[in-house]
Amino acid sequence: MVKIVTDSCSDITPQLARELGITVVPLYVQFGNESYRDNVDLTTEEFYHKLETSKIHPTTATASPAHFAQIFTELAEETKEIVAVTLSQKFSAIYGTALQGKAMVKKDCRIEVIDSQAGAGAQMLLVIAAAKLAQSGAGLGKIVESVKKAVPRAHVRMTFDTLEYLRRGGRVGKAQAFLGSLLKVNPVLGIKDGEAFPIARCRNRAQAVDFLVDFVKGFGPIESVAIEDATTPEELELLAQRLKDLVPAEHTYRSKVSPVVGTHVGPHVLAVSVLEAL
Repeated sequence: MVKIVTDSCSDITPQLARELGITVVPLYVQFGNESYRDNVDLTTEEFYHKLETSKIHPTTATASPAHFAQIFTELAEETKEIVAVTLSQKFSAIYGTALQGKAMVKKDCRIEVIDSQAGAGAQMLLVIAAAKLAQSGAGLGKIVESVKKAVPRAHVRMTFDTLEYLRRGGRVGKAQAFLGSLLKVNPVLGIKDGEAFPIARCRNRAQAVDFLVDFVKGFGPIESVAIEDATTPEELELLAQRLKDLVPAEHTYRSKVSPVVGTHVGPHVLAVSVLEAL
């Protein structure tokens, strides 16, 4: 069976990773000289508490090529075909790192690395789709073709109370247009062609959540949806209730925005991602 690999910015939960046989490579969060593997050495709850209380703003780092090579080599003991789906290369060096790791593998194994051109929930939905194809017995060629065709059908919208974290981390992208005009508003951003771009300015949180719901309503057939929060589980539950008549529960995935992503979006992020059906 084809083995599926992704990075921790996909926000795949440990339970889902086990169920679908997905190998998750952690990125790193660094507070000064302290380095933590994303969601391994530091849980999401611990991270966001540290983010809000530490005087040191964290930075992020990718996994090493050697780490990818090690994981690919270990999986090559079980399979001859591996597909890795990574965070957008416009956000991180992880795509290039995975390619370097692939080149270091000595075993006879076909390895394909795909840039999701997204992150968080949108990346998650692509990885889930790949894993389900693998479980159904699909070969590497079919999985790669399917995921690449699905990339333009994966959409994410996220709202938060400040763009300060994106600005600090240098990930603000085309959302730069929102900086300096965001007092007492909740920005909504999306990801297009691998980078963040501005969508809307909402006057308050309630309007921002309405925007997320309307975003989902605007699609025709939907294959799957991912909803995520960082520190506001009650908001996530309310969002789930509002979406339950639009998307079946078995096609809706809940998660937490990982520490690496959270470094750049802050503790009050709420996100919804949609994978359009063919």
